[in-house]
Amino acid sequence: MIFPQKQVMESRKTGKFILRKAVRFVTLLIFLCILTFTLLELSPIDPVTAYVGADPSIGAEQRELIAQHWGLDKPPVERFFAWFSSIARGDWGTSMIYRRPVLEVVGTRFLTSLALMMTAWVLSGLLGFWLGIAAGTHEGKPADRLIRLIANVLNSTPTFWIGMLLIMIFAVGLGWLPSALSVPIGVAQAEVTFSERIRHLILPALALSITGIPGICLHTREKTCEVMNSDYVLFARARGESRSSIVRRHVCRNALLPALTLQFLSFSELFGGSVFVEQVFSYPGMGQAAVQAGLKGDAPLLMGIVIISMIFVFSGNLIADLLYQVVDPRMKEAGYE
Repeated sequence: MIFPQKQVMESRKTGKFILRKAVRFVTLLIFLCILTFTLLELSPIDPVTAYVGADPSIGAEQRELIAQHWGLDKPPVERFFAWFSSIARGDWGTSMIYRRPVLEVVGTRFLTSLALMMTAWVLSGLLGFWLGIAAGTHEGKPADRLIRLIANVLNSTPTFWIGMLLIMIFAVGLGWLPSALSVPIGVAQAEVTFSERIRHLILPALALSITGIPGICLHTREKTCEVMNSDYVLFARARGESRSSIVRRHVCRNALLPALTLQFLSFSELFGGSVFVEQVFSYPGMGQAAVQAGLKGDAPLLMGIVIISMIFVFSGNLIADLLYQVVDPRMKEAGYE
């Protein structure tokens, strides 16, 4: 009788955990939408002027008609609730910049950004973890000091500066890789080969991954040093285990999952860094679209990007919470409370 009762209690705790996360998600979503819309309203950018440009042939009447067409003649509160109600019905509106449905623009741009961010995410995780293990297993030695120095320098280096440096070296200086865009100029989308897409992806992904390496590296180093100085590693050495066996069986197993949870928590930094990288490399992703939408007052597009990016970041944080509970069962009880 105890086992079914325990199962019921676990199910209730899981249900409360999911409900709490859902309420937090909805609350955060509403707050971000209100904040983004308010900042757009306080911006000095006139959406109509940004839409038509500096064309002197467009008079005041035409500007009024354009404002009526996009609903810009209505009060801000009325426009916000009209947008929010349309979102609830599944209609995300039409982008003023691209003159296409927001979902279509965001879907295309998000897939492009996703390829960039996931490549950088995997690279930063693998390189950061490997460098952290190498530094921790050589604590206090020249290799450890060199890796820490590189990690601290990279940790304080702006993403856009790294991007420009890579362009100067590999695109301008050596001419090995293209300096901008995600596909070659003048080539139809259907004719672009997979290898050409990869060549255009290398430099942006490398610039974005470099900024994510230090956090994983330094965190993994600290965990590795802790494991290497533990009693069970001392016992393993006394048994005659080789250094590679100790690293593989004890260090990697204990350092991998904490590093993985930290990697999932870096989703917000990854998305923020992609904005700068896409601007430097003129990469047509979500970050570049967000900058254009903000500079031209395209509220429907910017609000759509905010929603998608928040879902992306929230999902990463949720996965990190779940992984913490897998790593340490004691965190499961704390997470459910």
